[in-house]
Amino acid sequence: MSNGIVDEAGYLPGITAARPDEDSDAELRVLQRVVLPNDKDLDTLPLYIDSDTGKGGLDAENGRKQALTAPGRKLHPEDILSRSSVRVRPGERLSFGSYFNAFPASYWRRWTTVESVILRVGTVGEGTVVVYKSNARGAAQRVESRQVTGTESTVFDLTLAPFGDGGWYWFDLIADSDGMQLDSADWSAVSDKPAGSVTLGVTTFNRPDYCLNTIKAIQTDDGVREILDELIIVDQGNQKVSDEAGFDDVAKAMGSQLRIIVQGNLGGSGGFARNMSEAVKEGRSDYVMLLDDDIIVETEGILRAVAFADMCRKPTIVGGHMFDMYNKSVLNAYAEVVNQYKFRWGPVDGLANHDFALEGLRSSSILHRRWDADYNGWWMCLIPTRIIREIGLSLPVFIKWDDAEYSLRARSVGYATVSLPGAAVWHVSWADKDDSVDWQAYFHERNRLIATLLHSPYAKGGRILRESMNTDVKHLFSMQYYPQKARLMALRDVLQGPEKLHESLPAMMPKLRALRSEYSDSVVKQDPGAFPDPHMRKPPKKPISTKSPSLASLVPWAAKTILKQTVLPVAPESRENPQLVVANQDSKWWVLSKLDSAVVSNADGTGASWYQRDPKKVRSMLAEAAVLKAQLFAEWEQLSARYREALPEITSMESWQRTFDENPGK
Repeated sequence: MSNGIVDEAGYLPGITAARPDEDSDAELRVLQRVVLPNDKDLDTLPLYIDSDTGKGGLDAENGRKQALTAPGRKLHPEDILSRSSVRVRPGERLSFGSYFNAFPASYWRRWTTVESVILRVGTVGEGTVVVYKSNARGAAQRVESRQVTGTESTVFDLTLAPFGDGGWYWFDLIADSDGMQLDSADWSAVSDKPAGSVTLGVTTFNRPDYCLNTIKAIQTDDGVREILDELIIVDQGNQKVSDEAGFDDVAKAMGSQLRIIVQGNLGGSGGFARNMSEAVKEGRSDYVMLLDDDIIVETEGILRAVAFADMCRKPTIVGGHMFDMYNKSVLNAYAEVVNQYKFRWGPVDGLANHDFALEGLRSSSILHRRWDADYNGWWMCLIPTRIIREIGLSLPVFIKWDDAEYSLRARSVGYATVSLPGAAVWHVSWADKDDSVDWQAYFHERNRLIATLLHSPYAKGGRILRESMNTDVKHLFSMQYYPQKARLMALRDVLQGPEKLHESLPAMMPKLRALRSEYSDSVVKQDPGAFPDPHMRKPPKKPISTKSPSLASLVPWAAKTILKQTVLPVAPESRENPQLVVANQDSKWWVLSKLDSAVVSNADGTGASWYQRDPKKVRSMLAEAAVLKAQLFAEWEQLSARYREALPEITSMESWQRTFDENPGK
């Protein structure tokens, strides 16, 4: 692979050590290149160079524990010379023990056939290259150091044997008095496994600007282009990517490697199913990588995911992590799992919202343990086409739970999902969204129940029905009647069985959006002056606390709250003026349940809605939820059997193709 870092044979210039024997079928494969931020983006720099001075590895000279950068050291933008090259100023030290440039040795040891790696470092100038490793507890050890002078290429042969439960490799550069420069570096391995190729699949709905930027990023990365069969954009919106200014130029540069498919809006599951289907039908690609439309992609992660999948012992789903687009050093989740008793997804405890600008990789002991995932979000997820041929396409559920269900389905037949450190995209944070209170509440409820019916190992789905009822109560006590109405619709549709899932794909979302006008809590107004001023005839004696009720006060508090929500009349003046304006972060159910009305801001701060208590709605919706859940409890085994029996058919290429043909788009 010629990628600007290695020569045409795949080696760093001047390196002859560790090349495979000429009589062998094996070759040296680049697993991971050392890279620097595109466009010298200093917001992302902590992900590439670890400048954490609070903790560190071992000093090269005397073995003492110390910070690996000089106090107050900040990399100047002009020190970044290229995508692969950086200057180390005289007497200073740079550590590549960072998210994107350290080598996640434990993941390679656990999941691949690679037993040792070769670190190749090309430098100019005088200084020291120091290699470190860590264990699963995050304790760092110096492995080896080399003095370098002039233009030099240094090779380290490194075993993966000690990395059973966790640990990374990384290296530091320490410049002598005249300074030094990293020219390029990579982590490689000798392997006889063939290099695979990939189809990149993007599904989009009215985000043409983001999509065009993704296409440009792919188009300008020669390494990705070499392993790319096609970049397929499934455009389901009415603001077309092909109409975006600059599209024609980038499309011409991509040539036959870019294909735009226009279809009706079948949601993320429909778009990604189309990406999977097209890749399988073409028959060229070993993998399809699914990418969200509203992302910034680190293209190096694509190469790493493909290289990792090539080396896996058996076909493996390889996912990438998600960083916060607006706070780029923050990792939203390091590994995600499904609690199968509650059937709830989420990050492993302690592994959410890690800010590398505040605590670098070397200082974060929790990140040195290997964390195994149950699934990976489809913002960036590579799936071998062999798995798709065996288990089918996405569940036809529009959005929500399609990615988690797919990995659970794959695991049931022996295929794991790995969330691979060093492969990642930037995406809008979950903190800036609250899709559980809009039309998507329907899909949260329906699809979670469907996934539970398909995969739960527990009788009656474990705790799922109790969890669902708890959520019903929280919505109703929060005056969120629109999402609760959507959830009741979801329950009824689950009880109908799997037969109409494909049919509902294009129809349900417009139906849910049309319903919003009937509920004031779902009508978002962006003008801060759109609502009357807040007024409460008799304010509470104490400020309303945003803390949840204590365990000791829970029973009397619950009795009082249930009485208020279901029986006590609403204060008439609360219909004329909201009692309070409540910030989104304070809009907990135990806060809103104390009020008769409130103006509540949405998660991204662009607008607000007027919540108004209605005891009649609470009583009727609570009763309906109880009846539907009792029915679901009684019919659970029968429904579970129906969904499991229908799964191969509803996820088949043939069923999806009929849906594609019936929804051609405009």
